[in-house]
Amino acid sequence: MPKFKTVYTCKNCSYTSRQWVGQCPECGEWNSFVEDVVSAKESKQGGTSSRNFDRPVKLSSVSSKPPKRVSTGIDEFDRVLGGGFVPGQVVLLAGEPGVGKSTILTEISKSLRDTNVLYVCGEESAEQIKLRTARMNYDAENLLVLSENSAEAISSNIEKSEGIGLVIIDSIQTLFSEELLGAPGSLVQVRGCSQILTNTAKKVGIPIVLVGHVTKQGVVAGPKVLEHIVDTILYLEGDSQHLFRILRTSKNRFGAVSEVGIFEMEEGGMNEVKNPSELFLKQRDQNSSGSCITVVMEGNRPLLFEVQALTVPTSFGYPRRTSSGFSNNRLQVLIAVLERRAGLNLSNHDVYINIAGGFKVTEYAVDLAVCLAIASSLKDKPIKREIVAFGECGLNGEIRKVSHQGKRSVEAKKLGYKEIVSSDKAKNIFEAVKKSLVQ
Repeated sequence: MPKFKTVYTCKNCSYTSRQWVGQCPECGEWNSFVEDVVSAKESKQGGTSSRNFDRPVKLSSVSSKPPKRVSTGIDEFDRVLGGGFVPGQVVLLAGEPGVGKSTILTEISKSLRDTNVLYVCGEESAEQIKLRTARMNYDAENLLVLSENSAEAISSNIEKSEGIGLVIIDSIQTLFSEELLGAPGSLVQVRGCSQILTNTAKKVGIPIVLVGHVTKQGVVAGPKVLEHIVDTILYLEGDSQHLFRILRTSKNRFGAVSEVGIFEMEEGGMNEVKNPSELFLKQRDQNSSGSCITVVMEGNRPLLFEVQALTVPTSFGYPRRTSSGFSNNRLQVLIAVLERRAGLNLSNHDVYINIAGGFKVTEYAVDLAVCLAIASSLKDKPIKREIVAFGECGLNGEIRKVSHQGKRSVEAKKLGYKEIVSSDKAKNIFEAVKKSLVQ
């Protein structure tokens, strides 16, 4: 029987302590320690003389060839991974319930028709997976389904199976190990099962995708150390009110962490969006006021979004400032700059801002487009059709440069927008408003 010892682990930074403490000495978080159980095998008592240790090697003798990748057949997914799966790679795919994690993995299995895929279903039954594949017009000839929750049994199946090119674990929170204490989904079980599957992936050279749940705080459920075990962490973002999904990466040992993939959820599955900028703008009314086009960098990828603004006379003594997809605190600052530096009276108007399509933008390059959209709505004059605006707005009303201005301009001109309003074209907000609005 394996021996166990109890430790306390910080949920925020994975710092461990032999006793419970109120405040984590590592990250300063309060009440973040939970009881954790670590197993210690009895074989360690026999000393280390029987172990074979690796010897140090010269780094110059290590091969520098790039790893051989396996394409998923989906360009948007390959873009985020850095070109495809690497043999032995462990990928954590996280997202909120219902966002489409299982759907996009089934879509990958569908595209890998010449490769056998092992689908370990801990949450669903084989009949439920069959219904999803039928809805997606997928015959599932290359899909092997395993209904199992034991990490040791799954690892044994992976090692014994022949011709398997990809393993999908749905989900890591449902697995358990007989050598560890705790219920499935607990800290020690999630961490231990992830380590077992990671060792198996490295041993047999098969990529494994772990599906992980996201908590209310927006982080992967389980200990923080789980993010250090896997090679790649992907987040699938979106909501039930819109059809678009964004695939991001926060860690990638085999590629960049700056790429994003855009998908569209449909009844027949998850389809990749080849030209997202054109799709986001196709429903725009060019003759209406309060609308401005901007370019947002999603990683290294420029995307065009429509910023919508609406100003109405306030019915109460204190005007409302409401935003959807944009920081409300930043909106308050921009309104103050417009009043002071551009001469716009917004003290008796409610201001509403919306990023069309349900997306959230955080970079300051959207500042100028927000200001122009508010000015357009207040004056009830549309912005010229061929204008795209981006730039950071300072408190003195100046327009500051932003990163990747060249890429943003090229993407805008590719979609037919001839005039770029940025720090190169206008020095301050007053001048930008004068250039952009239809007189």
